Amino acid sequence: MHNHQADANYMRDLQDAAPEMVAAFFSFDKAVFDKDVGSLNLATRELIAVGVAVTTQCSYCIADHAKRAVNAGASKQDVAEAIMVATALRAGGGITHGWQAMKSIAETK
Repeated sequence: MHNHQADANYMRDLQDAAPEMVAAFFSFDKAVFDKDVGSLNLATRELIAVGVAVTTQCSYCIADHAKRAVNAGASKQDVAEAIMVATALRAGGGITHGWQAMKSIAETK
């Protein structure tokens, strides 16, 4: 099991090893999630982040962006629906990979 707080202590190691890249990442992240930019409101951007985090399976991101989505005005139901949309897409990817397996078998005949 991951311990977010304990694991986050290693951020300093990452910053020390790649300071410019880490700084660029945080600048980019701040720009994306700044509440005053873009046509999507912050709650919508956070719901997208929840869905993407589910598909990338980043447990830290899921927890963080779910809280941030609610803090930005999304409801618990909104978060649940974003999770289910992402889950459907991930499952859909499994089905289409299955097509590729079936195609491979068909081509070997």
